[in-house]
Amino acid sequence: MKTVILCGGQGTRIRDVSENIPKPMIAIGRYPILWHIMNTYASANHSDFILCLGHQSQVIKDFFINYHLRMADFTVELGSNTPAEIHSKHKEKNWQVTLVETGQNAMTGARVKKIKPYIKDDKYFMLTYGDGIGNIDIPKLIEFHKSHGKIVTVTGVRPPGRFGELEINGDQVIGFNEKPQTSAGRISGGFFVCNISIFDYLNDDDGLVLEKTPLEQLAHEGELMVFRHDGFWHPMDTYRDYQLLNDLWDSGKAPWRI
Repeated sequence: MKTVILCGGQGTRIRDVSENIPKPMIAIGRYPILWHIMNTYASANHSDFILCLGHQSQVIKDFFINYHLRMADFTVELGSNTPAEIHSKHKEKNWQVTLVETGQNAMTGARVKKIKPYIKDDKYFMLTYGDGIGNIDIPKLIEFHKSHGKIVTVTGVRPPGRFGELEINGDQVIGFNEKPQTSAGRISGGFFVCNISIFDYLNDDDGLVLEKTPLEQLAHEGELMVFRHDGFWHPMDTYRDYQLLNDLWDSGKAPWRI
């Protein structure tokens, strides 16, 4: 099952950290948060990724093009045409990463629509944001999605902040309110599982926001379900988030560490 990651936003609230790089490339320890998210999926044997690029896409492309040299020890002979001699290997050898230009200013719904050709004939795909990390149980998430037969599952988390509120009746989402001013309960933590029929709810308008009309319509039709996650989840939205996530990683206490 392919995993689609939204990597195209501009991250205006964390420009004191990421002014020169896209938000998914902000580092937690040695690795960008994007790598940590991908590692969560890969550890569950889902290592076929599609990255929806936009703002400063060349930074993400350069990271993966030069991945082997970034992650390995190597020797290079200056003034020679001899290729670098790589001395060590990394464990991400089975990752397949497709990088797709989905528009500089496109919104989330439009970005997802534009990667449809890369899903091919798969019945399901996973989808998440490139700036939220957690110790999500991916196999249980997929099992839950396949058990209910609806079009979309969203992971509902306990918020450190207030946005993307889910109105829930049992396991069914009956309302999706993007960034309410006040709310209680669970919020959207991303980590979606989608049936291919979600593309029927999307269009090519760059202004299409996934979290507005498409998910609101799916909720209204009873086609949006919630997977409850009571473990760790945290966004990379502010400098305070950056400090917290790095402190957890550096102390060896990061709940998502694998």
